[in-house]
Amino acid sequence: MALSEKIFAIITIGNLILAAVLIFMERRNIAATWAWLMVLLFLPGIGFIVYLIFGHKLSKKKLYRLKEGEFSHFRAAVDRQKQLLAHGELQVNDPEMERHRDMIFMNVVSDGAFYTQDNTIQVFKEGHSLFNLMFKQMEEAREHIHLLYYILNDDDLGKQLIQLLTKKAQEGVEVRLLYDAVGSSGVSSRFLRPLVEAGGQVASFFPAKIPFLNFRVNFRNHRKLTIIDGKIGYIGGFNIGDEYLGKDKKLGYWRDTHLLIEGRAVYMLQARFFLDWNLSAQKRMNESLAYFPEIHAEGTIGVQIVSSGPNSEKEQIKHAFLKMIYKARKKIYLQTPYFVPDESMLTALKMAAMSGVDVRVMVPGRPDHLMVFWATHSYLGDLLKSGVRCFLYEKGFMHAKAIVVDTQLSSVGTANVDIRSFKLNFETNAFIYDSQMAEELEELFVSDLADCREMTLGEYVNRPLRLRLLESLTRLLSPLL
Repeated sequence: MALSEKIFAIITIGNLILAAVLIFMERRNIAATWAWLMVLLFLPGIGFIVYLIFGHKLSKKKLYRLKEGEFSHFRAAVDRQKQLLAHGELQVNDPEMERHRDMIFMNVVSDGAFYTQDNTIQVFKEGHSLFNLMFKQMEEAREHIHLLYYILNDDDLGKQLIQLLTKKAQEGVEVRLLYDAVGSSGVSSRFLRPLVEAGGQVASFFPAKIPFLNFRVNFRNHRKLTIIDGKIGYIGGFNIGDEYLGKDKKLGYWRDTHLLIEGRAVYMLQARFFLDWNLSAQKRMNESLAYFPEIHAEGTIGVQIVSSGPNSEKEQIKHAFLKMIYKARKKIYLQTPYFVPDESMLTALKMAAMSGVDVRVMVPGRPDHLMVFWATHSYLGDLLKSGVRCFLYEKGFMHAKAIVVDTQLSSVGTANVDIRSFKLNFETNAFIYDSQMAEELEELFVSDLADCREMTLGEYVNRPLRLRLLESLTRLLSPLL
């Protein structure tokens, strides 16, 4: 037997063994299993290496370890609220939220998402106004500034942030900056050095233990959070980079949605940062009332902060989305830059449309990731056939992650409607129980329609053969995108 034949035989046997592991040992989602089998079939040898890096599961061992007694008061408050909800005794500010007690209860049970309703919320749709106010409030910080971002770029906006944080650290304010090792791969120690030398603390989430080889590259912290003095919180789709100010020539104007929250919901954002920081940093944060100061809020908006990640099999954010969709009676307005849903999400939206609910989905009209863009269009075709109206945003790039149901429920956060956000990324969303806030987000969606082109079923059916092939191929690989 020739050497080449022996090598081919070894690769073939290796692929068969790995396929057996995939089918019998991993017990992963069947769609993901078939996708990986295709990779092994069409990329023998290389597919094995790709699987080692991208295909393995994250260990389900408890990542977020708390010291004895930490957050005991939070856990006790969640248990009390759970009992109030179970007995129908929790009072809600907005009478229209009475019918959504079951959703509040589900989020408390699945994620310990304590329900607060003393919040005020300000909505931002573009980067200049967001960062102007955020940086001003950081400038006024007296105790601490905590930031967690998926993308932190070494560009004009990134430099401006580091300069500001360095100044605050020199003034004695506690500064902690956590960024994702994959999303912020361009960040260098030189870029961060001024902040560190000023006393600021910096950490990266899941960095490579071996240079240029990160076996956790598939599990990314996609959250975007800012907490200032424990009283001001930001959450949404904006990262730190010039493209989020519309300076990318290819993508142009950047349309996103971000929230400024004031009220006790900020405690939950702070707790989320606390957990992620202590998982990543060498120097742990100690639970202190200084990070959870007394808040005398005058708002009336109900909020739950829900987080999910590959360390849990509950898929808390996806389940909350599904709950919203199945509760819809009149309309569902959904914005997402990446629409690669699993079967449960796709079925829920189709069933809603076929039940007479006005379902509208808005996605970008121009791609930033071609494969995801093609896969998205294949799923839009399924929605169109069920009566869902689909809109392509064309003014620039649409990165907003928002859903509004019946002008009552809404959610804004970091999660896209895709398999990656539901299963592989660490995400956080604010679920909002307030009619006025839902109306504001709904009006924002409607105003965006002026910058959209509606995709029709006829247009989709008559698309070129080349696009059909690309969409079909990327859809097969969608569990891996």
